[in-house]
Amino acid sequence: MSAKPEHYDVIVKPIITEKATMASEANAVVFQVAKDATKPQIKEAVETLFGVKVKAVNTVVTKGKTKRFRGRPGVRSDLKKAYVTLEDGNTIDVATGL
Repeated sequence: MSAKPEHYDVIVKPIITEKATMASEANAVVFQVAKDATKPQIKEAVETLFGVKVKAVNTVVTKGKTKRFRGRPGVRSDLKKAYVTLEDGNTIDVATGL
């Protein structure tokens, strides 16, 4: 399968945090994905873009916090994150990028 343009729309960027680094030890990678992306779409996009086999996809929607911007309250936008568990023997080095 070749990468289609919509695959790049599904995955926004990899998330590199302490929690995501802990997940990578369990053969999982964390991505920020489009809010309307479904688990099968995420699985297909990761498999084609990175050439790996995906075991499972778990998603979570993080609601945007109310923060102050220049003294005025504003709201951060909601994020959808995907925890993508890879089959044994497959790895993605998120530090190198696409």
